[in-house]
Amino acid sequence: MNAINLNLLKLLGIMLSWQIVLLSVANLVNAQATNSTRSTDDIRDRHNRQNTPNIPDRVLEESPTLQRWLKEAPDLLEDIRYDPSFRTRLRLGFTTFPSTDNTGGINVGIEDIFIERTGLTISADYQSAFNGDRNAYGADLHYFVLPLGNYFNLAPLIGYRYVQSNDFNTDGLHLGLRLMLAFSRTGGGDISLSQSYISPGGSEEVGITSLSVGYAVTSKLRLSTDLEWQNSLEDHDSRAGINLEFLF
Repeated sequence: MNAINLNLLKLLGIMLSWQIVLLSVANLVNAQATNSTRSTDDIRDRHNRQNTPNIPDRVLEESPTLQRWLKEAPDLLEDIRYDPSFRTRLRLGFTTFPSTDNTGGINVGIEDIFIERTGLTISADYQSAFNGDRNAYGADLHYFVLPLGNYFNLAPLIGYRYVQSNDFNTDGLHLGLRLMLAFSRTGGGDISLSQSYISPGGSEEVGITSLSVGYAVTSKLRLSTDLEWQNSLEDHDSRAGINLEFLF
């Protein structure tokens, strides 16, 4: 009986020894795996720090573009397609009417209010001579057929326009085509040329040719000049102006 108890105790001791050995091996494997994971994470963190440009916080705070680029790499093709190479402009200027005894007047308007990312813009303007002999106003919808980021673009236009020259006046549907040539993608300068007609095909049809050139003097301010020729069965009129434009 004593011999049986002694053998049982030996067996229990051997089993306990093996359990201790297995637990020790398991702990060693877990420790190595943890250290390996930490080492991998440390290497990844060091790699990210080495590849992140050392940009001062002030520069980052003042540059939304850098903030966006650090979060996500830019899609240049997407930018070219949807980011306009020209900007919305609020215009205020002095204008003269050479064909009406060089009468002076005012010219106010807003150009190219963008309708989201559709290629559609809205423009509106008003011109008036101080003596009341010349007046014009209207609003147009443009659709730019090429990506807005292009330096060259063209847009059919449709809208409404009223013109008055001395005793002649008319209004109606305004149709035409506008060409745009941008010097930069920041609104720094551009040339716009348009040919349009009021009531095309009607007895009081008026053809209008417009040329505008603008150049930025600051990031928010531009100087521009515009020329316009207006032809109807009643008269041939002209206008020239110099404007101050606020960029948005």
